[in-house]
Amino acid sequence: MSAADTATAVDRETAWLTTTGDGLPALLTSAGGPWDVIQAYATRTPAQRQSQIYVLRRGFATDRWSQQRRMPSYRMHLACLWPVGGTTTGTGIAEDEQRAFDNALALLVQRIEAFVGDKSHGGRFLNVADAEAGPGSRVDVTFDDPVQTITNGAYLSAQVTYTANDTDYVM
Repeated sequence: MSAADTATAVDRETAWLTTTGDGLPALLTSAGGPWDVIQAYATRTPAQRQSQIYVLRRGFATDRWSQQRRMPSYRMHLACLWPVGGTTTGTGIAEDEQRAFDNALALLVQRIEAFVGDKSHGGRFLNVADAEAGPGSRVDVTFDDPVQTITNGAYLSAQVTYTANDTDYVM
C-alpha cells in the first residue's frame, strides 16, 4: 500500500459490488441481480431506462497512527437510479417500482455489509462499514423524494454512503 493507491479505491469497490459466486447477493442483472449498470464514477450521459449504481467517493482522509504510518479512510458514495417502468407496467406502476427499488437496495446493503467476520470486501480494504472502525461503521441509505423524481424524470433515486478504510502505509 502506498499513498498513490488511494486513487484506486473507487475501482476496488466497484469490483467488489460486481463480484458473483461468493455466497452474497449478485447485483448485476447478467448474474441474476436487479441492477443493469454498476460503474466506477459518474458518466456524462446516464443510461436511459436502466437501473444504475455509480460508485463515487465524496472524499478521503489519511490518519497518522505512529510517526510515519498513515491509514486512508474513504467516504464512499453510491448514486442509485431506478427507472419507473423498468420492472413493471400497468396500474400501480409507481408503487410497484418503489417496492422493487427497496428490494434492490436491500441486496446492495447486504453486499456492502459482507460476511460475518470479514468486512474487507474480498481483501480489497482493511474494513468497510465495520463497527470496529469507529463512527464510520454504518451504511446510510437516503431516498430522494419519489414524488419529485417520478414527476420530473420517471425514475427513483437514492444515495448510499459508508466508510472504507485501507491498510496502513509508511510515509
